[in-house]
Amino acid sequence: MVNLGELRQILDRQEESWLSLYATRSTQAIRRRFEERIAEGHRQNFAVDADRILHSRAYTRYIDKTQVFYLIDHEHISHRVLHVQLLSKIARTIGRFLRLNEDLLEAIALGHDIGHPPFGHDGERILSAICESRGIGPFLHSVQGVWFLERVEKGGRGLNLTLQVLDGILCHDGETHLERLAPDREKTFANLEEEMRAKTADPRLPIKPMTLEGCVVRLADTISYIGRDLEDAITLNLVKREELPSQAAQRLGRTNGAIVYSLVADLITHSFEKNYVGYSPEVGQALKGLKEFNYERIYNNPLIKAETPKIEGLFASMWTRFIRDLEERRLDSPIWRDYLSSMDPVYLENYRPGEIVRDFMASMTDAYFLKQSGELFFPQPLPWRFA
Repeated sequence: MVNLGELRQILDRQEESWLSLYATRSTQAIRRRFEERIAEGHRQNFAVDADRILHSRAYTRYIDKTQVFYLIDHEHISHRVLHVQLLSKIARTIGRFLRLNEDLLEAIALGHDIGHPPFGHDGERILSAICESRGIGPFLHSVQGVWFLERVEKGGRGLNLTLQVLDGILCHDGETHLERLAPDREKTFANLEEEMRAKTADPRLPIKPMTLEGCVVRLADTISYIGRDLEDAITLNLVKREELPSQAAQRLGRTNGAIVYSLVADLITHSFEKNYVGYSPEVGQALKGLKEFNYERIYNNPLIKAETPKIEGLFASMWTRFIRDLEERRLDSPIWRDYLSSMDPVYLENYRPGEIVRDFMASMTDAYFLKQSGELFFPQPLPWRFA
């Protein structure tokens, strides 16, 4: 009979002989709490983390969270669940050629957008403004993602993920343009908590992942969305393919498939056996031009923002309502019925009402947000017969 523990030891030894000098070994994983079943089980540490994220409630909610285009009824427009799957595949492809830890890459990729609120980056901006005005600091989905996985999942007990995975989630930033990134390797859980506080105090503060795998995910995040968002925009007639910047079109291509292939191939070529990941100068500049084009023609396009003021008003109304429901202990409120009823009482005792409302609203899908808005703020049909 095969001994699963021995098979795991074989996998660990294979990592030692196969992985790059700069890769993270599964045996280097650091957790807050020791778990005997992980130490003695057949799965390696980062594979456990990937599974825990995949089976979390927060991951399930990806299915109806907007990537870019919200309130658009079109079955071929990307949602966030597709984005994280594409990122996972791209990051693992890069990692395979660079001989990095694919389990760690997958775990960071699957969890990197866990903290996103409904309605994409517009929802993040709106919720952040409310949080700041209520004195609990700005809202950042990267910080919120770590918070969800550490303090909200499992009824507030958290998933006990490794430091390397949580750090990769915190340090991902697909919006900032980078052409080269090297890890900041020596970190502890104390560093993680300090970086979360510092990033909340100054959202523009640059922080770097502690692993080369985290660096790959951060750069691959852009690869996974830049061409896909372009295809969605072409589908919606926001832009035409021939309008792409000439340098980007020549260097990267005009389709998502060509763009992904060009960026991945260049990144692998210029990162092989290096202690950093990065592009060639020519491809890095072409990517920068394409990203600027996307921001001007897609992300900031007023045609897709027509309903945003209404969403903003609903966020404010919902926040006020849920704060009052907490203070008055209205147990029939959605915040009690759909959220706090499954949480450990310690969660309610340890956090301020604003923090609890922030967590609840950030957890919402687009559809749940709209459903609750309709039920809370718009007239509902009455029963045809009263008791």
